[in-house]
Amino acid sequence: MPSSSATTAVPPTIAAWHDLVADPEPDALRAMLSPRVRFCSPAVHTPQEGPEITFAYLWAAVHVLGPTLRYQHEWYDDRSAVLRFTARVDGLDVEGVDLVEWDDDGLVTDFTVMVRPFKGLQALIGAMAARLSGTP
Repeated sequence: MPSSSATTAVPPTIAAWHDLVADPEPDALRAMLSPRVRFCSPAVHTPQEGPEITFAYLWAAVHVLGPTLRYQHEWYDDRSAVLRFTARVDGLDVEGVDLVEWDDDGLVTDFTVMVRPFKGLQALIGAMAARLSGTP
């Protein structure tokens, strides 16, 4: 179980994200995304705007990282969270953070991912590209 702020309960948006990671359901992910959502990735130069492209990236990430994804630490405030994670991709350890922001309705408006080390990022880029292109 990830650790969190001692003074703040897990926000409903983040609880829903953890539920999705544990039991991926495409409709649940779609329901979490604001019509104005933006996704930022270390693999893509520009932010990706809108729920369809954000869904595609997050759905691929849930499948690429999901089997080994472990959230280590979490920090929240009333409309944002920092989620520190570890995972393995193609035999390489990956560390990263998800920066998540949401609106008054609890819908995700911004999802930014940062990953290290570089070799792990390269493996993640390759696995994500394969998943996004339809290769299992």
